[in-house]
Amino acid sequence: MVKAAVMVEPGRIEVQEFPYPTIADDAMLMKVELCGICGTDKHSYRGETKQYAGTNAEMSIPFPIIPGHEIVGTIVEIGKHADDAIKTYGQTITRGDRVVICPDIFCDKCYYCRNYNGFVWCDNMRTYGVSMTCATPPHLFGGWAEYLYILPGTFVYKVPESISPTAAALTELMAVTYNLDKAKEFYSMSGDGFKTGDTVVIQGVGPMGLLHAIKARMLGAGDIIAIDASEFRLNMAKEFGVDVCLNIRGTTQKERIEAVKTMTHGIGADVVVECAGVPAAITEGLELVRKGGMYIVAGMFVDMGEVSINPHKHLCAKNIRLIGQTNHPPSGYLPSLKLMEKFAKFFPSFEKIVTHKFPLDRAAEAMELSMNADLTMKVAIAPQEGKGGE
Repeated sequence: MVKAAVMVEPGRIEVQEFPYPTIADDAMLMKVELCGICGTDKHSYRGETKQYAGTNAEMSIPFPIIPGHEIVGTIVEIGKHADDAIKTYGQTITRGDRVVICPDIFCDKCYYCRNYNGFVWCDNMRTYGVSMTCATPPHLFGGWAEYLYILPGTFVYKVPESISPTAAALTELMAVTYNLDKAKEFYSMSGDGFKTGDTVVIQGVGPMGLLHAIKARMLGAGDIIAIDASEFRLNMAKEFGVDVCLNIRGTTQKERIEAVKTMTHGIGADVVVECAGVPAAITEGLELVRKGGMYIVAGMFVDMGEVSINPHKHLCAKNIRLIGQTNHPPSGYLPSLKLMEKFAKFFPSFEKIVTHKFPLDRAAEAMELSMNADLTMKVAIAPQEGKGGE
């Protein structure tokens, strides 16, 4: 039997057991070492379950599920035709290899799969830990379990030996930061996009926002400004290269806007990235960005309601470049691992970002703690650990 932490419904997590699976010829089995608790998991736990709202891919979480999609582990079984069915970017995967996966499986048939590459827009996407119920065999479709059943069509990537499982668990989040690479694509001498030396504001420096700050530094940002309500997270952001921190608990929106304008000689930030997951951050972000600047909305991954904006003031008059982001490019995983490997000497240990680890039988406690931004950065589930939390 395989033990897993199951989100039976919003607000309720139980430890359950499932049969150890028989692996199909086109599948693999991973022994899970670590799986991060993502903001998406927190939304599901709170009952905020609608994703991709207003699109053909709109869905609600199909409880019960085994949560978890920021997964690292080792391959223990490989079907005899898995090499043809699993997407490995040219790598050969063998038993014992430590790997990470992209949680999204594409249909390869819909309009978006056939016409667009890069960021995931599939209309029929399945996502580990999010859109696949554990009520259906082989059940093990989330990272909060001792084993993960890897289906055909999954992207699987080897982890370099120099990167620990703790750091590797951040790979999916680092791939999300490819919206900044996208901003680089827009760069031109006319002032579009993200150029070397630009001022970047990150709204919300939880794990995703912190990795955006790190990526911005890697890509040549000038001043990086972080906005958050947690002094704990702001202090960690400073350790990882953020220049100025603004705590929303001690400032008003007007004061924050003025502070950013003062730091940019009255112009505003060149690039603003929303990672707060709070709709009210959008109107402030549109005020923070300069005329012709770029605003990337990455943190609104579930439907959290509406806010009002002034289309003339916020969009047209400012010639804003507005990018909404859903998901991340599968092609970003191996480069993200390479960046973490090569930049390790320039930053504090990436392992420091994972502030807490818990075994499966304390998954509910881990989830509750993960929502305390004053005490945590990334909280993770360690399915192979039998007791205790760190």
